[in-house]
Amino acid sequence: MSTERGSSQFVKGAAILGIAGLVSKLLGALYRIPYQNITGDIGLYVYMQVYPLYTTLLILATAGFPIAISKMVSERLALGDALGARKAFRIASIALVILGCFFFFLLYFGAPLISRLMGDEHLTLPLRAVSWSLPLVPLVAILRGYFQGHQNMLPTAVSQVMEQLFRVIFILIAAYWMMSAYQDEYLAGTGAVFAAFPGAVAAILVLIFYWQRTSRRDRRLRARMQPVGETWSNRHILRSLLFYALPICMGALVLPLIPLVDSLTVVNMLQWSNMAEEAAKIAKGAYDRGQPLIQFGTFFATSLSLALVPAISEAVAKGQQKVVESRTEVAIRLTLLLGLPASFGLALLADPINIMLYGDSKGTEALAIQAFTILFATLGIATSGILQGFGKVTLPAYHLFIGVLVKLLLNLLLVPLWGISGAALATVLAYVTSMALNMRAIKRHIGVKVKFRRFIGKPAVAVVIMSVVVLLVELLLTLVLSDVIGSHRMLYTLVGGIAVVAGGIVYVLALLATGALTAGDMRLLPKGTKIIALLTRLKLVREP
Repeated sequence: MSTERGSSQFVKGAAILGIAGLVSKLLGALYRIPYQNITGDIGLYVYMQVYPLYTTLLILATAGFPIAISKMVSERLALGDALGARKAFRIASIALVILGCFFFFLLYFGAPLISRLMGDEHLTLPLRAVSWSLPLVPLVAILRGYFQGHQNMLPTAVSQVMEQLFRVIFILIAAYWMMSAYQDEYLAGTGAVFAAFPGAVAAILVLIFYWQRTSRRDRRLRARMQPVGETWSNRHILRSLLFYALPICMGALVLPLIPLVDSLTVVNMLQWSNMAEEAAKIAKGAYDRGQPLIQFGTFFATSLSLALVPAISEAVAKGQQKVVESRTEVAIRLTLLLGLPASFGLALLADPINIMLYGDSKGTEALAIQAFTILFATLGIATSGILQGFGKVTLPAYHLFIGVLVKLLLNLLLVPLWGISGAALATVLAYVTSMALNMRAIKRHIGVKVKFRRFIGKPAVAVVIMSVVVLLVELLLTLVLSDVIGSHRMLYTLVGGIAVVAGGIVYVLALLATGALTAGDMRLLPKGTKIIALLTRLKLVREP
């Protein structure tokens, strides 16, 4: 009975963390659109130059430590060593705060040098502003790890959402205030990156609230428990902390490296190719417009990956090779079904979507090229989840690191030739590289050879039909409404919005008509049975 309860609690905890993570990612993707509308491309450039470096240091300081602390705490509690769990928490806290302070000093005093490496000495103030959150964020990681070690995921989930919410609100208020009062994009960017500090404060306050609620119960628990065996020494705690946390940190570190490569190379390469400094900054800001759209496009793949890891791990543990192969194929096919229309739709509608969201068409060509990042990034995320579920935890990070090296080399080669369009192509090819390496590893380790000809035929037909409809709707609406609607942005908002809806409906109908999407596939989706029942009543699918 206790095993069932523990299993149920684990699944519930994983679901809570998964939902909170997705909400945080969604908030993190969408706020950049209104932020750019307030500050313009220079403001977005300032933010996107600084934030990837902060994220890199943040991951080094915190990424694996909540998991490491939770593992250490739960191990000591399982042995009845409540005092050892408390000691592990205390030693880890001191170590992480010291590490956070070290990175604060590194970024704060190194800001002038880093800004010169980025090709813009005006970035010194924003770099120093973002550094102030680095001593605080380790405290957040420590407290989250402690609660997770007690199998209590709610404090982590609530603090994640509140941290992101407060950060986004502060970013938009600071940007609006700085632009209204000073008309200074660098000050607006400084306020935006400083928002990490109040976000961390909000997370700490939430965690302290939960700490106070649980501390009395924990004291009663420690009074009842007797230590079993020896309590860990300080050296043992630190060694275990590094042993568990460092591999996770190294894996997570790869994620912000692609935007960090852009921060260090794009403006420098544009200026090296004789573009004026101000024009290079505006071009980089226009290039960064694609980031929230790509993040939003990969949203489903992240959700699918969260479900894939335990599903495939379960099948591997039971020795069900056929189930592993089946789930692998379904995951890749569903990812393909969503990645294809997202990429082609954004590429075809890059101009109206760019004007709709950002007010003008700067960087449209780069946005159209970046659109295909969605397809290869979603496949990369899904295949990473498959490999992690099979126990190959470090392979996806290694493959993505190779992709980062490809990105760096191609940026140096293509940006001087084709500007930000070259940087966009380099990003796509970087994700193609890491995805292809993941596919090769799946074939080698799991024995599943993905037959793209079989997977891609029917979806490709549906995408072609969708593309024709999207282009026709865009052309006809532009011709009909251009003389009726005076506002350029309003015109393309209507054109883009209607074309997206029409394309989505036609794509789904084409998938159903060609048999690319079956009732069995839909059963795997959230509320899948209700979707099947509705489509059956509409006679769009056969009785399952």
